[in-house]
Amino acid sequence: MSAIIITKNTELMQRVIDEIKTCFDPEIPVDIWELGLIYELNLDDENNLKIVMTLTSPNCPVAESLPAEVENKLKLVQDIKSASLKLTFEPPWEKEMMSEVAQLELGFM
Repeated sequence: MSAIIITKNTELMQRVIDEIKTCFDPEIPVDIWELGLIYELNLDDENNLKIVMTLTSPNCPVAESLPAEVENKLKLVQDIKSASLKLTFEPPWEKEMMSEVAQLELGFM
């Protein structure tokens, strides 16, 4: 499953994605973008960013820290006016949501 990306500013959105790729689930040596944990990125015309993401499980040990890390990092991306993150478990994350890069890295392919 690929993230839903809503924006007119593709250059800024690419910087957002690049920043997301610096965030890792500490139990899995793959960034959260490639893991498929980001469900939606919505950047409006005023550069307010809304993020919808999940975790590998509701009981994930980083449930408190990882979403806050992502939100805080994205607030610091140059030209982002605001960033707000919504954590969801619908649909639940499955390993099939990982990119091919992640599946190769983790030995699933």
